[in-house]
Amino acid sequence: MKTALIIGSTGLIGAQLLELLLESTVYEKVIVFVKRDSGIQHPKLRQHIIAFDKPETYKELVIGDDFFCTIGTTIKNAKSQDAFRKVDFEYPKAFATIALQNDVKQFFLISSLDALATSTNFYLKTKGEIEDFLKNCSFESTVILRPSLLLGKRKEFRLGEKIGAFFMKIFSFLFIGNLKKYKAIESKDVAKAMFNIAQQNYKGFHIIESDSIQAIANKKS
Repeated sequence: MKTALIIGSTGLIGAQLLELLLESTVYEKVIVFVKRDSGIQHPKLRQHIIAFDKPETYKELVIGDDFFCTIGTTIKNAKSQDAFRKVDFEYPKAFATIALQNDVKQFFLISSLDALATSTNFYLKTKGEIEDFLKNCSFESTVILRPSLLLGKRKEFRLGEKIGAFFMKIFSFLFIGNLKKYKAIESKDVAKAMFNIAQQNYKGFHIIESDSIQAIANKKS
């Protein structure tokens, strides 16, 4: 049986992934790193309340088999580009570095559709940069998931996402062929696909686009 590690376990995808991990017979222990008490209790759950800006305080705790990085924010919530980059680049980078040093075998990251380190869009550029960093890490398995617009109930209200989701649902029939990967996807399906991929023991570095994420989530185990 395996040990899972997660950052971002209170977010839209992370919370649903956490449920899957706790319910699974594959994992005997699930370790989460959070800024404050999540209030979740489970016999398999180990919660570490940490200072994310101080890797030296938690480096001995990153011990396990599969690391799931579902952490992320928006520039609006972060208040600045620097604060956004800290959450979406610096934190994943720090944990990946420590996980590699501690012989964690697999690393999984939620990125974004069209992530590209050379993009002129700061959000996509940052996502692309963390992808490039992970590509150069030597985990047995590194898998990047690039979901399209996420559907699901967030704790905070995001008007832009609500409007986008509304129109994507109406015009979903248009997303075929090369546009298929742009079709909105349920956050629970991304969590399910992430869990399923972790059990496949992919070797090397892989990027999974949104339409493939959906296909993996739909596949019966």
